[in-house]
Amino acid sequence: MKKIFAAAAVAAMLFPAASFAKTLSFPSDAPVASITIPDSWNPEETDSGIQATSADNAIYLAVDVAEAADAGKAVDEVIAFLDKSGIKVDDSTQKKTEGTLNGMPLTSFDWTGKDKDGPVNISLAAIAPSADKLLLLTYWGTKGKDSKHDKAMENIIGSLKPAK
Repeated sequence: MKKIFAAAAVAAMLFPAASFAKTLSFPSDAPVASITIPDSWNPEETDSGIQATSADNAIYLAVDVAEAADAGKAVDEVIAFLDKSGIKVDDSTQKKTEGTLNGMPLTSFDWTGKDKDGPVNISLAAIAPSADKLLLLTYWGTKGKDSKHDKAMENIIGSLKPAK
């Protein structure tokens, strides 16, 4: 996932107008950010952001909005969601990456683990579109199947921008 964040940052600079689906601003009542996700991933707004799943169910992706002051609580909720979804994280595989994405500070944690279908890659990224808001990007993908979506993931993550 580290490579995807790096490639997404480069793609966003080189191809800012590249679009392969509609751009969704979220939350719809007071947008904090926008993201472009292919229609085939069936993106939908949730109570706290956006979620989507690749057509072959190899990848689940969510971006949730949280108050920066409640970052710890928001991360705990994501971890609880992963656990409730049957995702078992191998803590010994944790890798941390820091950088920027479309001008927003980013901290990403990547792990391997397992779900009901077998080995998975897992990422949790905290992205700050403003001083008081945080975007929590949650990703898990089935190992061996998720890599065929690398280009789509680069485009999706590269399209994540703060609301105007």
